Amino acid sequence: METLINGLHHVTTLAGDTQRNVDYYTDILGLRLVKKTVNFDAPDVYHLYYGNETGSPGTILTFFPYGKLPRGRKGVGQLTYTAFSAPKSALSFWMDRLHERNVPYAGPYNRFSETYLRFEDFDGMGIELVFSDDDQRSGWDNGRIPVEYAVRGFHTVTLNEVNPDRTVKLLTETMQHTLVGEEEGRFRFKAGKGGPGNFVDVLHSPKDVHALQGAGSVHHVAFSTDSDETQLVIQEQLQVAGYHVTPVQDRNYFNSIYFREPGGILFEVATNPPGFTVDEPLSELGMALKLPPQYEPRRAKIEAELPEIIVK
Repeated sequence: METLINGLHHVTTLAGDTQRNVDYYTDILGLRLVKKTVNFDAPDVYHLYYGNETGSPGTILTFFPYGKLPRGRKGVGQLTYTAFSAPKSALSFWMDRLHERNVPYAGPYNRFSETYLRFEDFDGMGIELVFSDDDQRSGWDNGRIPVEYAVRGFHTVTLNEVNPDRTVKLLTETMQHTLVGEEEGRFRFKAGKGGPGNFVDVLHSPKDVHALQGAGSVHHVAFSTDSDETQLVIQEQLQVAGYHVTPVQDRNYFNSIYFREPGGILFEVATNPPGFTVDEPLSELGMALKLPPQYEPRRAKIEAELPEIIVK
């Protein structure tokens, strides 16, 4: 069978203050700001991409920072926690680092034989750090966090569902995921070769409140596919399965299709190429504001209206 879905590609979230968002993810978590662009549908708002050194698929967390945006509410029909992977030996380092940066955390806990911490960013976005030696990806050597303790990329995303059956059917029958574990109403699925960056947890949460979107809320989760050709195949298979899938959207750094899974969470399937070095060299990723061609004539106005960003 042809591989259509490799695992996770990126997670996109709504945020409040732009500079606080940059500070949190570049300083506290030690991710690299790999792309500074705008929301292609609303160019008065940044679209910020964080990831490893190159912004590899499976490491990319992105934000639309809207400024004074009310906080959202976690609940069913939402991706509630995005988990990153770090080495087992990094547990005490991260407990100390979060404490030093005045970031409250819960744990350590254990799940599927792995240890994790749980906390939130300034806007209330749910974050976990899972400590595993199964992740062979390299951390980014940013000069602030020792590379041996740095986060490697995503580990898992958690989808909270009232009735998970149809979501499970979508994942296993159309999106090539395989069930690999079940624990206290949490069902873990892997895509491709499995391992950190390729896991999706579906959490049966029938008593949870319904989610409300706002700052700290995940807007969508994107899955990785190898090429434009594999994207078209999965698009057709989703349509045959009864899903309303968008036409292909050009996002400059990947092409995308979107649809709602049965629980209401927005899914995207994004191509791996062309990647973030298509419009600036690796050494300069995230330094300059990059605009899609349709907005270049408005660059001066857009730059004047966007807040200044300082990466410490």
